[in-house]
Amino acid sequence: MPTRVLGIDPGLTRCGVGLIEAGASRKLSLISVETISTDSKTELVDRIGHIATRIENLITSSKPDAIAIERVFAQQNLRSVMGVAQVSGVVLMLANKYSIPVFMHTPSEVKAAVTGSGRANKVQVGNMVARILGLKAIPKPADSADSLAIAICHAWKSAGGTVSASKEMTAAQKKWQQAEQAATSAKRR
Repeated sequence: MPTRVLGIDPGLTRCGVGLIEAGASRKLSLISVETISTDSKTELVDRIGHIATRIENLITSSKPDAIAIERVFAQQNLRSVMGVAQVSGVVLMLANKYSIPVFMHTPSEVKAAVTGSGRANKVQVGNMVARILGLKAIPKPADSADSLAIAICHAWKSAGGTVSASKEMTAAQKKWQQAEQAATSAKRR
């Protein structure tokens, strides 16, 4: 049975929201992607409300099996950190309301899962997202591509890298194993 993963790149000005489906063969397909934008001149409560409403509508219409969200540790810009934290809180509340499990992934974990390098740049991530999902173009803006990368990371991680019935790893499992090894090596440095 296919699994739907809703990936969220939280942000107050631009919040990337991507939904993918992972099939039994580990094949991933795009269901939808968008970037929810709010104007910085609009009142905070209205901005949060707009994002919450859009995400809730997507949850109720698409019924994801899991929500994957980017965990941000620190940034130089306190305002940006606050916006990310506020949107993350909204997502956590909605996940709780609809009993959907939430999984958090760090930016370097997502990059490593999708590109094989935890230090990949936005272009590299976007290129791999398009390639993995069989898209003709990189989703724009970058927040959209990032939300899909987060969903892909979770789909591959939840697959566990287990060996298939044929005793050979699928291409996705091999990529995930390589990404895990790269992330583990980076942590040791």
